[in-house]
Amino acid sequence: MAPPVDCDLDTQCYIQQFMDHDPSSEASDMRCGPLTYDGHTGTDFAIRDPRAQPNGLNVIVSAAGTIKALRDGIPDIAYTPALAQELDGKECGNGVVIAHDQGWETQYCHLKQGSISVKVGDNVQVGDVLGKIGLSGRTQFPHVHVSVRHNGTRIDPFAPSGRLTCNASVDTLWDTPLEYDAGGLLSLRFFDHLPKIETLRFGRETAPLTNQSPAIVIAAFGFGAQKGDTVTLRIDGPRSTVFEHSVTMDRNQAQFMRSGGKKLSRRIWRSGEYHATATMTRDGK
Repeated sequence: MAPPVDCDLDTQCYIQQFMDHDPSSEASDMRCGPLTYDGHTGTDFAIRDPRAQPNGLNVIVSAAGTIKALRDGIPDIAYTPALAQELDGKECGNGVVIAHDQGWETQYCHLKQGSISVKVGDNVQVGDVLGKIGLSGRTQFPHVHVSVRHNGTRIDPFAPSGRLTCNASVDTLWDTPLEYDAGGLLSLRFFDHLPKIETLRFGRETAPLTNQSPAIVIAAFGFGAQKGDTVTLRIDGPRSTVFEHSVTMDRNQAQFMRSGGKKLSRRIWRSGEYHATATMTRDGK
């Protein structure tokens, strides 16, 4: 299998969540980590900073096969409980199922409405475009959910023989083994106010800073936070440090935002360059 997204996983995309290997009501990924949730059946590939991809990112074929089924027409709307009845049986949103040899199937979920570029019966090859990453179905952030099945049984491509060790997978379905990134920072932006997490999650634009802005604020967006991680934010102005603050995470969070800054306390801000820095520290690293 090849990655199902036409992007660089170090700079443009990342893996937000993996398949759940815990049969109880708890959840843990193939590394015994928290990058999953109870009953999660696949792998979620997401966009690091949607602002950098104004035209969206292509979802591409991971393995050659035949288009078995598809659905389009589901709006790109962040899921809320009010949509539960409307999406009953359509949690995948706009999606594609590809049939492969010897009983294998792959399914791609949450594609952008109107972007699907294949039809049932098409023969597709690795790298062919299926559509674009979207927000359709039961999801709260733009991503493509990919699940793998063999004769109807769900398979984790990172551990197709099952989780045998917490340290590393002994086998993989990926053509080139993909890195396990246990969390990190995704984007860092300036604001003139304290933003909501949706602004960073969806790449929404806001007004630029001026020397009369009511405040200078920075907001860091990240994933895979674990209890005890420390996030430090710092703003350096033309002559001195404007703001610096550290916070210790009090719980695990799949996605998180931490922000802070300083209100305007003089007539105008000093002209010049302002630099933002965010650091996420875990176990001293």
